[in-house]
Amino acid sequence: MALSEEQPEKHCWVCFATERDDHSAEWVSPCRCKGCTKWIHQSCLQRWLDEKQKGNSEGAVNCPQCGTEYHIIFPKMGPLVYFLQQVDKALSRASPFAAVGVVIGTAYWSAVTYGAVTVMQVVGHKKGLYVMERADPLFLLMGLPTIPVVLVLGKMIRWEDYIVRLWQRYSYKRGLPPGTHRYLPRVPTDGPSAGDHLSVSRTLCGALVFPSIANLVGRLLFQRVPSNLQRTILGGIAFVLIKGVLKVYFKQQQYLMQANRQILNYPERNGDRQNAGGEDTEDSGND
Repeated sequence: MALSEEQPEKHCWVCFATERDDHSAEWVSPCRCKGCTKWIHQSCLQRWLDEKQKGNSEGAVNCPQCGTEYHIIFPKMGPLVYFLQQVDKALSRASPFAAVGVVIGTAYWSAVTYGAVTVMQVVGHKKGLYVMERADPLFLLMGLPTIPVVLVLGKMIRWEDYIVRLWQRYSYKRGLPPGTHRYLPRVPTDGPSAGDHLSVSRTLCGALVFPSIANLVGRLLFQRVPSNLQRTILGGIAFVLIKGVLKVYFKQQQYLMQANRQILNYPERNGDRQNAGGEDTEDSGND
């Protein structure tokens, strides 16, 4: 007569309890694991799944040992629950696009508001309101947001760097003897690096503050000009020229510092100098 094979005792790999500890516990073998990691309490596995899914009941979970994906089934619910579940899924999928739309809409209306404030600041408060009231609404909705965009694009044009580069190359080549070639240092950039986030924020802030600065400079330097628009334009031109001259001078000084830098020799130690001197003395005595 054949002997019946004894079934190995079940061990839960989560709580480490055996089937002798609780005879009423429900066991499950959810993956391809064998041996001590084959069995697990249904309740322990449910708790472990909750920790791994972190609230997402539909997230896939794999066995940490063999990598098998656990097959999870849910009880059937009524049509109302199914409908609410589909609505929840649709909202979850649409929420990222809605968030992007809200951000774009906020940026657009912020640009419209900034453009309107800039118009009133440049031409005057009363005249600006009069112009915007008389203008076509479609033209305002399309034209006002372009004001900050144009300011930022204009700020990105670094004409001072172009002038400095031409000046440096011309003056540097003139100072060299014929037939000689030396290293031409690079023009120092603004900030830590050209693509650094500080440069981006600096460009953005400088562009958006420019109308206020132009208006202020126009009031200080061109008080006799009756038109607020003309004062702002003249103030903006004066500010750009003054800033450009100072920037060219500053970059030229930075360039001179860069061009005249020197790399020093590695300092010799005293012992090395004495040894070198002794060797020289012995060599001279032998000679």
